[in-house]
Amino acid sequence: MSEEVKIEESSGNVFLDIGFSKAEAEREQLRVDLVIKIYRLLEELKLTPAKAEKRFGLDPSDVSRILKGDFDFNVDQLFTILNQLNCNVEIRITPSDEKVGHLQVVAT
Repeated sequence: MSEEVKIEESSGNVFLDIGFSKAEAEREQLRVDLVIKIYRLLEELKLTPAKAEKRFGLDPSDVSRILKGDFDFNVDQLFTILNQLNCNVEIRITPSDEKVGHLQVVAT
């Protein structure tokens, strides 16, 4: 006899799905989105930790951690790394249609 498996549709934010508050989930997702953007840039530029240090002055241990999937960075550290990778980081503040605003990354 097989058990019925309950399938629940994702909200689109794994942190919200596993029980974080909406505000905490958005902050965590923001950090993840920034790390993923940095990871993709490092891969696109074919940068090893040593090459990233030489070309952009990045801390090799930070690069190594990102390439290994370590998300334990604060947003300020991630903004600094993006700047060092020759990226502009813009923060746009707009009114929200909801009671509480949202945090999100929009990368181009």
